[in-house]
Amino acid sequence: MMDKKNEKSNYRTYIESSPPEVAANTLTCLIHQANYLLDQQLRQLGKQFLEEGGFTEKLYQVRQQAKRKLP
Repeated sequence: MMDKKNEKSNYRTYIESSPPEVAANTLTCLIHQANYLLDQQLRQLGKQFLEEGGFTEKLYQVRQQAKRKLP
């Protein structure tokens, strides 16, 4: 896997040394990639929420289990 510093410098050459149109296109592509990844993450988090519940529900379950263990 590429580290972030290396990844940044790969795009930097297209942005800094290209005509403005190419730089804008490169940035547009990066924005689309970031948007796609965020959409995937949101879908996964939504699915996980439906299957496992939210933070408050999990907290409540843990608290109920702890109460049952008290003498």
